[in-house]
Amino acid sequence: MNKISKKKKLKLFIQVNVGEEEQKSGINVDQIEDLIIFSKQLNLNIIGLMCIPPVSEEPDKYFKEIKLLNKKFNLSEISMGMSSDYLKAVENSSTYLRIGSSIFGQRS
Repeated sequence: MNKISKKKKLKLFIQVNVGEEEQKSGINVDQIEDLIIFSKQLNLNIIGLMCIPPVSEEPDKYFKEIKLLNKKFNLSEISMGMSSDYLKAVENSSTYLRIGSSIFGQRS
């Protein structure tokens, strides 16, 4: 085996700006399919979508949307949910959670 084939293939998520917030990164929902196609051409290992819904709104509708999109594109993992909304995220099939502030406390 050569050096390249021994390297572990990274598992990647596509960050979706599901709330269309200007201050957040991520692609728009209508760009997901094109990015997945392009990523496959580059032989990238896209395993799922990720999102952080707007803080001022109920996260459930955004989690449901990402869950449906994840299924539509036949992706195996979903990364959504933070310390404040992880239970709703789990109810919507999230497989990766970001709960650092519940474990380590708020950033200073």
